[in-house]
Amino acid sequence: MTSPISTFATLGLSEPLLRALTAQGFETPTPVQTGAIPHLLAGHDLLGVAQTGTGKTAAFALPILDRLNAAPARSQPFSPRVLILAPTRELAVQIDAAIKGFAAGQRISTAVIIGGVGRRPQEERMRRGPDIVVGTPGRIRDLMSTQHLRLGDVRHFVLDEADRMLDLGFIPDIRRIVAALPAERQSMLFSATMPEQIRALANSFLRQPRQVDITPAVRTPLKIEQHVHFVPSSGKNALLAELLADPALKRVIVFTRTKRGADRVQAHLEGASVRAEALHGNKGQSARQASLDRFRTGRARVLVATDIASRGIDVEDISHVINFDLPVEPESYVHRIGRTARAGASGVAISFCAADERGALAAIERSTGVRLRATGDVPHEDMRAAPPSKPASQVRRGRSNRSRSGAPRPNRNSAAA
Repeated sequence: MTSPISTFATLGLSEPLLRALTAQGFETPTPVQTGAIPHLLAGHDLLGVAQTGTGKTAAFALPILDRLNAAPARSQPFSPRVLILAPTRELAVQIDAAIKGFAAGQRISTAVIIGGVGRRPQEERMRRGPDIVVGTPGRIRDLMSTQHLRLGDVRHFVLDEADRMLDLGFIPDIRRIVAALPAERQSMLFSATMPEQIRALANSFLRQPRQVDITPAVRTPLKIEQHVHFVPSSGKNALLAELLADPALKRVIVFTRTKRGADRVQAHLEGASVRAEALHGNKGQSARQASLDRFRTGRARVLVATDIASRGIDVEDISHVINFDLPVEPESYVHRIGRTARAGASGVAISFCAADERGALAAIERSTGVRLRATGDVPHEDMRAAPPSKPASQVRRGRSNRSRSGAPRPNRNSAAA
């Protein structure tokens, strides 16, 4: 006997929220929403393990809005009742927009507090006493230091994408923010992965949390064709320019490991007459938005990004993803290449693998269960997961029946050649 399918009404949400969900076309809750909402409505702390795109924002926003409506009160200047921390400015803006949609017709006010834009408008917004503040850790601490943000009235605290917070170095800021929160509050932590540092952070501020784990097996979309090029680090720039000479690479995201690396690759491509934009955490909010707009509209063919762009940024019709540097974590690889082959389309993922990255390649192949197709210069089979014992120039060379970009090689003996 199968269990009945959950609806937002059976989860216990109030009528105003159900009307807002219906108006926006939401019909059936996702697994993370089904798992989290009843616990949060009951007032429990929550530890949620779920990927981006699983409906996490609604999972925490809907019960928070429900509880705010059930205990109406006017927020005081500079003193919100809800604090939501996000790792990036883009995600903070997206969360705020979602909450505004869910709160349509209700007397709930929000404020976005992020870096890269002027402080003064944010200070004025805090003066008007928003109920919910969504922000990034750096600017949140900034406003705390000048008393434009006071956390004594916070009753609901959310830490979203905690593993990205770890990657971006925000954990010390988060610990200081948590220390300023009142003891009587409801806390939630969401993360796509649960490394030991995040587990320790969760244990430090969650009280007897309920856990919702919606972690799928690490697998890549079936419609992504995946290739690997074995290339020395010094040859990556030349190989990238060679690949981008192929017009089949129509809209491309290139991932690098570091911000400085992204800038260097972008500058190299511009020097090779390839219009490219760089996207990383050192760029201001307006500059990042301008880069994304140029990429979305086709004025730039290539976006060179750090992992900040692998989650929460949706650009349609990405034909290729290129891993200029392989990520250390297989989950990051899956997030990166998931920027292509969206909405039923197909796509191509190309990874560059230097000698010191073969361990990362092996980990990716083990975790995803997919063996990347070697294209171009192919090393000995037993060298695939280990550094070569002789110079790369002496490695046996081979050719596949595909071009470097993943397209089939033309048959030189055919009539069309």
